[in-house]
Amino acid sequence: MNDQPQRLFDVIAYQLAHFPKDDMLAGKENGVYRKYSTKEVGDLTLRLSSGLLKLGIRAGVKENENKDKIAIISANRPEWMITDLAVQQLGAVLTPIYPTISEHELAYVLNDAEARILFVSNKELLDKVTALRDKFPTIREIFTFDQVEGARNWKEVLEMGDTTDFGKIEEIKKNISPEELVTIIYTSGTTGTPKGVMLTHHNIVSNVIACGPYLPVNKDAKALSFLPLNHIFERMVTYLYLANGVPIYYAESMDTIADNLKEVKPTIFTTVPRLLEKVYEKIMATGLELKGIKRALFFWAVDIGKRYEINTNQGFWYNLQLKLANKLIFSKWRAALGGNIQAIVNGAAACQVRLLKIFTAGGIPIMEGYGLTETSPVISVNRYDIKDRMFGTVGPVISGVEVKIAEDGEILCKGPNITIGYYKRPDLTADAITDGWFHTGDIGVIIDNKFLKITDRKKELFKTSGGKFVAPQPIENKFKESPYIEQIMVVGEDRKFTGALIVPSFANLKKWAAKNGINAASNEELVKNERVIDLYKQALDKYNQFFSHIEQIKKFVLLPHEWTVDAGELTPTLKVKRKAIMQKYNEEIESLYSGSGVKSV
Repeated sequence: MNDQPQRLFDVIAYQLAHFPKDDMLAGKENGVYRKYSTKEVGDLTLRLSSGLLKLGIRAGVKENENKDKIAIISANRPEWMITDLAVQQLGAVLTPIYPTISEHELAYVLNDAEARILFVSNKELLDKVTALRDKFPTIREIFTFDQVEGARNWKEVLEMGDTTDFGKIEEIKKNISPEELVTIIYTSGTTGTPKGVMLTHHNIVSNVIACGPYLPVNKDAKALSFLPLNHIFERMVTYLYLANGVPIYYAESMDTIADNLKEVKPTIFTTVPRLLEKVYEKIMATGLELKGIKRALFFWAVDIGKRYEINTNQGFWYNLQLKLANKLIFSKWRAALGGNIQAIVNGAAACQVRLLKIFTAGGIPIMEGYGLTETSPVISVNRYDIKDRMFGTVGPVISGVEVKIAEDGEILCKGPNITIGYYKRPDLTADAITDGWFHTGDIGVIIDNKFLKITDRKKELFKTSGGKFVAPQPIENKFKESPYIEQIMVVGEDRKFTGALIVPSFANLKKWAAKNGINAASNEELVKNERVIDLYKQALDKYNQFFSHIEQIKKFVLLPHEWTVDAGELTPTLKVKRKAIMQKYNEEIESLYSGSGVKSV
């Protein structure tokens, strides 16, 4: 098909011409999936574009700073994508904002973007922005997707739409270049003030076209979407789905994913490691509750999975056992994911290799990829074709993109996917891009002249007082293999040894405590129990052996509460905000280096 989309909004006409759908998009309304056909999505976007014109949004503006900006704060739903497409068709710019954003950052983003119209999904978010209304004076109107008493609803904008404008909108669309700015995405970041990453149609479309052949996507596929559309990973993959005729069903919330998987029975979805870890922990907890032969079979199958090696024939006996494990045990895992999963695409952070092995052995391929907001986002990805997958790597570099490793080990990237820069920040743009090469801030190596492997974040590497460098990420990933460790952050910059903040997996820890006759009234009491502390000392002994003396964790602090997005300790893609955690737990970190023995709080 040589009429591939060149601008993101071209996917509507492309899908209509090649594989029109009854369920291009689908979202839950009153407990039932409401389906939007390809034609209906096309009609609604034209009406919404017309309504935006009536509200004074300027169309066809070419200069980036003069383009009108429209902001959206909403969980994933069909209205999100319809708004995105409608804004694009006018040559305006969508600025998506995470629903969990802090009040300070919300005001900063809306003012920096000078957004004129704001769409929010529900009453809770409306209340959040209304309380700060005087802090972002450029916003003229706020509309809600849900019906909220006393608020203007997005259907008002649709009703303003006039069919006499449709011809005009088609003319506007014809004059929008693929090189034009389509979105500004403010990176949540693990440190510092949000930066507005400017991406063009061409940036994102180049990623859509390059990645399409690597995934099992076709007109017979079906996707479930729950990673935030505010993140370029889910948004780019959404356009990849649409360009390949894959219907998209939106999960109701993060809490309903298990139910929605069984309802929708998707063939593909994207995720982040933290969610995969939680799925695995839930499966393992179920296994621990089994008795007798069922329990033995369950853990036998898990052990078979742990020994799985990709692209390696381990012989007749192993293959026979794996086939039996799939029939008896892993088939139930696949059923829990809807029964039709062909692939799960993982991004945002490194996934534990043991999870990749077990899920892949169980007929649930996990395709780990790598990229940043500034790279639209994919730089490399493990392919669906098994010969182009390697555990512990982020796969081969995608078509059309170049990667080289700088002298200090930093990954540099060049290609059509690279951002045109940071909004209103030419200084930051100049720092990040040199002669067309984008500095990713990640350290990596290329294995077998083919597979890219990330070894750490450049900014997260730290040096001990003895002058030795420590890369925290591999240490943290290894320790998270313990069923008793939920979250961990390695510390030790300018200190004489490496330490760690550890958040226990309280579900598993409480079961262990009950079996061992330990009664604790609270998490705080539990983490201070000497026998609990001894349990974590044993974990240190088990996993420290995989690291050099300087990398080994000598002391740790057990924390009584899980780190969350709402508390500002995790980014919206569930990555640890190291700076925020170090500030919040400064006293606990200091206690590691000033006292003696293992600490808990």
